[in-house]
Amino acid sequence: MININNLFSVKNKVCLITGGGRGIGLMLAKGFVSAGAKVYISSRDAATCEKVAQELSVLGPGQCFSIPGDLQKLDDIKSIVKELSNMEDHLDVLISNAGANWAAPIDDYPDSGFQKVVNLNLTRVFTLTQMCLPLLRANATTENPSRIINVGSISGETAPKLEMYAYSASKAAVHQLTRHLAARLGSDNILVNAIAPGSFPSKMMAETLKKDGDQILKGIPVGRFGEPEDLAGTCIYLASRAGAYTTGAVIVVDGGALQSKI
Repeated sequence: MININNLFSVKNKVCLITGGGRGIGLMLAKGFVSAGAKVYISSRDAATCEKVAQELSVLGPGQCFSIPGDLQKLDDIKSIVKELSNMEDHLDVLISNAGANWAAPIDDYPDSGFQKVVNLNLTRVFTLTQMCLPLLRANATTENPSRIINVGSISGETAPKLEMYAYSASKAAVHQLTRHLAARLGSDNILVNAIAPGSFPSKMMAETLKKDGDQILKGIPVGRFGEPEDLAGTCIYLASRAGAYTTGAVIVVDGGALQSKI
């Protein structure tokens, strides 16, 4: 018989979630802490990061700890991994969520904005993955592989209407990076997948939803925006025994919005 409680369990798993102080990262941190995991969150806003960690630990039953840092900066990533390594001898789940967006008309799109978005959304996802490999390999087995979950976007699956060229390009690249890493790291007992969220209320989406929320909602077949449970449930599946034979996948979580554009 299949034990359903164990099938989707992430209890006591050690997780690192970047951008965990707000938005999608916070939704995922809440989900994993609620499921009994030991969660480390990283954010460049140290005060918010610490506040969120304390609040989530009080809610439990899992624990949450703060490791602040600016994921744009190589030295900060080194510091985050070093601090995590001082506290843990392994990492079960790495969720790369920290990201940025920049929208501007194509004729005015600044090089600095493009470089900033691609650096954080793509380059540093690879950097962090690379630096976390010793921790991810440390406790990984065929029966209990470690997991990497990259947060992409449906904007990486189809051309968005908004002029956010660096964002859509970087997210498409994250999806391809996910597939490439999955092919390489499977033999190390590390599974690599990505989620491609649609419209979820977050700080990054706030202005867009305020301006075009009604129109966006019309394009979502299920008739609502995403909720924290939608993303947390998908990632918990990927991080648990239930997802132990899934790697190289990009799972769209958008209420059908992508299909309505096809």
